Amino acid sequence: MTGILKLMSILVLASLIYTAPGEAAEKVLFDTGHGERFQVSDTGPLQLSGLAGIMKSAGAQVETTDQPFSDATLAGAHAVVISGAFNALHPAEIEALLRFMQQGGKLAVMLHIAPPMATLLERLQVTYTNGVIQERQNVIDNDPLRFRVEQIAPHPALSGVTRFSVHGAWGLLNLTHTARIVASTSPQAWVDVNRDQVQAKEETASFGIAVAGDVGKGGFIAFGDDALFQNKFLDDDNRYLARSLAGWLNN
Repeated sequence: MTGILKLMSILVLASLIYTAPGEAAEKVLFDTGHGERFQVSDTGPLQLSGLAGIMKSAGAQVETTDQPFSDATLAGAHAVVISGAFNALHPAEIEALLRFMQQGGKLAVMLHIAPPMATLLERLQVTYTNGVIQERQNVIDNDPLRFRVEQIAPHPALSGVTRFSVHGAWGLLNLTHTARIVASTSPQAWVDVNRDQVQAKEETASFGIAVAGDVGKGGFIAFGDDALFQNKFLDDDNRYLARSLAGWLNN
């Protein structure tokens, strides 16, 4: 029965993301202007060509930009992806992205290192933990930094998703009701706040892995990990997540 339900979910997702012949493809713009080291144009194990291929299969027109975000550079885009940025956005760029979402644009953010995205996340009413998560349930290869996420809340970007894996994730937290956690760890996860490699009760909780929210006519989703969409980690679960994300960004 599980296999039948999964197949039905795939068919429903495919119907949502299908682009009919002659129908204009929506432009998904990948940022390359903030120190990103993992690119949609490269095919190496840590690169994002697999994600780009999934986006294109969903009917998206995938493009990149290394220019600062502005009304001009965002013109014509339907969605923006910032994956693995190492450099912070200028305040004017953040304002441009907020206007973009207000007018119906969508934004996906995946963190490699969290601090460069701090100001953007704060404007989206999201914050992050001061260290990466270590999990005690659903661990992959006995590495507590790598684990499967199975606590999934309803959201169009996660349609039909029952689990996915992360490989070094920051915990995310919504600051107000305008954002909400849509994927989270088990209650046994922890962050080594004291840097003593000892799990303390006050460091143990269920942490957000993905947070989403609406901004005007558009919205955003932020993931605490960028490796989940890298080529080497695109297993069946993460590919399904990528297809669902592509359907939401392209819808």
